[in-house]
Amino acid sequence: MQMTVRTSKPYEIIIERGCLDALGARCAALFPAGAKAALVSDSSVFPLYGERCLSSLREAGFAASRFVFPAGEGSKQLSTVGQMLGFLAEQGLTRSDFLVALGGGVTGDMAGFAAACYLRGVPFVQVPTSLLAQVDSSVGGKTAVDLPQGKNLAGAFHQPALVLIDPDTLKTLPPLFLADGMGEVIKYGCIRSRSLFEALRDAEELGGIMEKVLFECVDIKRQIVERDEFDTGERLVLNFGHTLGHALEKAHHYAGLTHGAAVGVGMVLISQAGEAMGLTKPGTAGQIAALLEKYGLPTRDNASLEEVLAATALDKKGLGGDLRVVLLREIGESFVHRMPRAEFAAQCRRALGGGKDGAL
Repeated sequence: MQMTVRTSKPYEIIIERGCLDALGARCAALFPAGAKAALVSDSSVFPLYGERCLSSLREAGFAASRFVFPAGEGSKQLSTVGQMLGFLAEQGLTRSDFLVALGGGVTGDMAGFAAACYLRGVPFVQVPTSLLAQVDSSVGGKTAVDLPQGKNLAGAFHQPALVLIDPDTLKTLPPLFLADGMGEVIKYGCIRSRSLFEALRDAEELGGIMEKVLFECVDIKRQIVERDEFDTGERLVLNFGHTLGHALEKAHHYAGLTHGAAVGVGMVLISQAGEAMGLTKPGTAGQIAALLEKYGLPTRDNASLEEVLAATALDKKGLGGDLRVVLLREIGESFVHRMPRAEFAAQCRRALGGGKDGAL
């Protein structure tokens, strides 16, 4: 399966089992013979697929090197990107060379950010190996790192030159991270595709529909990104559940709670708030919670609501004293609702029964 993303720099997305071995050949169609390729990966993914990808690049005639960093969200910071940039300079990469991001969302976000910064922009290729990265973060050109004040606050828009998705890599994904990716998969059903939501609800096992799920999620994102590349309008709906989800991750100090799990809790709470405001069809939050539970994701958290609300202060969708909150009219239909931060906080408290100090 293949599709083209027609942004300011168009690129192909290829979804194909075993396509890791075609990495070098695919890159040879994009970059000059003898170019340097810097493979960026983490300490969990590189032992699984790193040498295989390096061999493919070298067999295609590229001078391939590697940069491996400690796995985990804790590495997603400016200091790691600084080390990465130093490595690229030591390897002598030029604008005719390229990076390859091999791994999950942390790897893709950081390698893409480094590619955007180095020499004011060099090409990079996304080779996502986690479900979350395959259905979401590898597509669309958002790159970033975390700051102590919040998630993804330092970054740039930098579209990849190619996205190569090999569903076989999901076979080595631990159950925790497969569930993590399902948070984003369910999000796509919520915001744009009732049929996807229902297919996930009715599926007896995920393996039989996985490639269809990958294609539909990526295609939904492709369409939205093409219409709103720089996140000023429609693309905001991709952040359903993320305002509270990102804040929840910060409350957990980016440890012990995966991104997809945090987004799932955020989707349930914001839908409860939408129902309380009369903007979301009654029962929607319950449907989302049931599907999250089916795929091993939480629907509640023990973090303090007030702590989480405070952490939304630097939400990237904010406009002055207002927040642009993504709500559902019903499953499959989303919209952006602008509201004062104080009203947002009041509605979240109301959704939880009015308590100010209770857990989510």
